[in-house]
Amino acid sequence: MLERTRFREALPRDAADQAEVFHHAVMEGASSHYSLAQREAWAAALPRTAEAWMARQALYPTLVAECDGHCIGFCERDATEGRIETLYVWPSVARQGIGSQLLALTLAALREAGHESITIDASLVLAPSLLARGWSQVAEDWVERHGERLPRVRLHYIPQ
Repeated sequence: MLERTRFREALPRDAADQAEVFHHAVMEGASSHYSLAQREAWAAALPRTAEAWMARQALYPTLVAECDGHCIGFCERDATEGRIETLYVWPSVARQGIGSQLLALTLAALREAGHESITIDASLVLAPSLLARGWSQVAEDWVERHGERLPRVRLHYIPQ
């Protein structure tokens, strides 16, 4: 992990960076698992604007990974449902432990909120690493975005 990385709750100033992290994680990071048409539809599902991501921050408590003043990854949680809504990391810093730390901190926050089990609808990119970390597959699923079917995997986790 980048030693200058710190983890904290999202602030409105992170929203523009979140939009970029999301866009690049989908368009570049998911390229080996989804077609260009699927990634374009996925990326278009959420506006690439700070305003849209500020609105999401109001809906979902969000942890960010910050490096040199910029959000380089984030994880949104639905504290009411005990669900991880999203987990995205900037592609150039992926596979360096940033996503793992965001996930661990988010799981701790959901446990602290009283959830005994946690769910996520994981992309085909994320699902294998979660399964390797003790998550259980509940079902294969898909979501439609702009006429494209995006396969995903519903996973369940019971923290120890």
